[in-house]
Amino acid sequence: MPSGPIELPQGTLDMLILRTLALEPLHGWAVSERIQQISGDLLRVQQGSLYPALHHLERRGWIRARWGTSDNNRRAKFYELTKNGRRQLEIERDAWEKLTAVVSQILGTA
Repeated sequence: MPSGPIELPQGTLDMLILRTLALEPLHGWAVSERIQQISGDLLRVQQGSLYPALHHLERRGWIRARWGTSDNNRRAKFYELTKNGRRQLEIERDAWEKLTAVVSQILGTA
């Protein structure tokens, strides 16, 4: 494993956000923290990438937002997965598993 933070490959942030929200609704900052925590501090999602991705997913109908109160008693937008978002997560997960299997196969035969 790399010793420091690594860059996310293009196109994986949406999938990671969908997977994170599959567990429970979270506000944006908590999504970022959860990804960082689960990755063992190897993936860090910057606000400049996170919030445009959340808005993109919301426009596509894969997540929905509602206003609520965060743990530190501040007003925050909480995001949750929609039924279409759950379907999309499965599609993206299947595609990712196929891609990583093929890349591993190619790397192993070099």
